[in-house]
Amino acid sequence: MTEGKASVGILGAGTWGMALARLLANSGKDVVVWSALESEIEELSRTNSYHRLPEMKLPDHGIRYTTSVQNACECKDIVLFAVPSVYVRETARKAAPFVPSGQIVVDVAKGIEDKTFKTLSEVLCDELGDDVKIVVLSGPTHAEEVAVDLPTTIMAASSDMAAADFVKRTFSTGCMKVYTSTDVRGTEICGAIKNIFALAAGISDGLGFGDNAKAAIMTLGIHEMNNLGRHLGCQPETFFGLAGLGDLIVTCMSPHSRNNRCGRLIGQGVPVDEAVKRIGMVVEGINALTPVVRMAKKYDLDMPMVLLLFKIIKGQITPHKAVDIIFSENIDNELD
Repeated sequence: MTEGKASVGILGAGTWGMALARLLANSGKDVVVWSALESEIEELSRTNSYHRLPEMKLPDHGIRYTTSVQNACECKDIVLFAVPSVYVRETARKAAPFVPSGQIVVDVAKGIEDKTFKTLSEVLCDELGDDVKIVVLSGPTHAEEVAVDLPTTIMAASSDMAAADFVKRTFSTGCMKVYTSTDVRGTEICGAIKNIFALAAGISDGLGFGDNAKAAIMTLGIHEMNNLGRHLGCQPETFFGLAGLGDLIVTCMSPHSRNNRCGRLIGQGVPVDEAVKRIGMVVEGINALTPVVRMAKKYDLDMPMVLLLFKIIKGQITPHKAVDIIFSENIDNELD
């Protein structure tokens, strides 16, 4: 691997995948971006721009676009998964014939697989084999800011520190600083669950509440994230670092967050399905809710905010009723 000319195949042409494609190409990497949507690849190839990030200027050279999974995966130093969490297994299955033993595989999707409770790195190992070197890249990183070179920090977590260090060197630029960790599961749990609390923060905004309420949501959020992580054997410091507290703050506070924007619409009275439709992109917090609720119940964990939000999203209670429950003395009974 020659780091100055490292080659990266990116599976997924969404906002995060495209922002990273630009960052890598601008730092001299050879990048291939894959999408299953022919219309998306045609537009990228024809316009050399991405409509969801209108302020981003893509380089004239360094990025190629393809609908061939084989072209995106073969002979690459890094294969990066940037598809929505619900498509990670399907995409990995397509990629598996072209991913060799020992391949460095980076996951930037955030979620937990429904029913299996598996993190996305575990899903990738299921489909690609245990001998690939998985690195989870996660942290407080809005694509909209990375796309215009605003200062950003991120965590590369892997059980293989040589792979994590290679990813660190590959992705580090004048505006992106990469740290490393061995706590893969903790990093993934943080990335999945913080989206849930961003929904809650958005609902609070939609109800017209202020900073006091949002601070309470974030404080309870980090507590509930840590409860789950501790049960799963994660490192406590992960939840109070970039992947945990850092990502929670940026996702709950920023108008760039689609989870926050979706929650705001719900708080304003927009039905959940309509709110998701208006966002126009995958709202990962909603996808994460069901498996996290099942895990909380299975392991008998104290996660009342998650359970309340689940009831709101499923239409079992209104946001105003949820507030009444929070301030009641019988919250445990209300959540049974």
